[in-house]
Amino acid sequence: MAGAPRVPSRSVVLAGATGLIGDLVLKDLLLDPGVAKVQVLARRPLATSHPKLQVHVVDFRKLPALEPVDEAYLALGTTIKIAGSQEAFRAVDLDANLAVANAALAAGAKRMALVSAVGADAKSAVFYNRVKGELEDALKALQLDALVIAQPSLLLGDRKALKQPPRFGEGFAAPLMTLISPLLPRRYRPVRGEAVAKALVRTLPAAKGLVVLSSDELIRLGADRRP
Repeated sequence: MAGAPRVPSRSVVLAGATGLIGDLVLKDLLLDPGVAKVQVLARRPLATSHPKLQVHVVDFRKLPALEPVDEAYLALGTTIKIAGSQEAFRAVDLDANLAVANAALAAGAKRMALVSAVGADAKSAVFYNRVKGELEDALKALQLDALVIAQPSLLLGDRKALKQPPRFGEGFAAPLMTLISPLLPRRYRPVRGEAVAKALVRTLPAAKGLVVLSSDELIRLGADRRP
């Protein structure tokens, strides 16, 4: 019936809710009138509570079976400095994200969104970019109806509010990149975390096939649309 209220129907799973992008994705999902339930997979409890929210404290190496889900948002990520080694970095950025994707697929998810990075390429000589590319390729091989990949350049956001240590170079790179942003190719322009989160949450429900969003597209799609 015209004018009838929208009934929440989508069930989603999110990994990485304690990170910069994952925290913002969670907030947007909880506000989305089309979302009925958000299952968060985390290594520790969250401070957030909400009627839609169900938090599972898990070991990403041994994930339990998930309740039925329609969509998955993969936002797990670290740095080699924080992880301590390349092997530990790969265990988070590649292995844990892929484990969640497979668990979500087994629970019925046919639509997934991934926070990757500009320059992701499984053949890259740069370790960070190579791992990101390997994950993208692994997800592309799954039998999905839609895969949305965000490839932001430098991410702007308040990591201190999340009690996260600053990432290498961000202290001086963020102001410099913001200043020269108009001179940079669009895909290398810095993008706020809020824009990345909104772009993913807005794009995934209606996406078809593979959709790759670079920084300029994330900025456009994540723009505040309030009147």
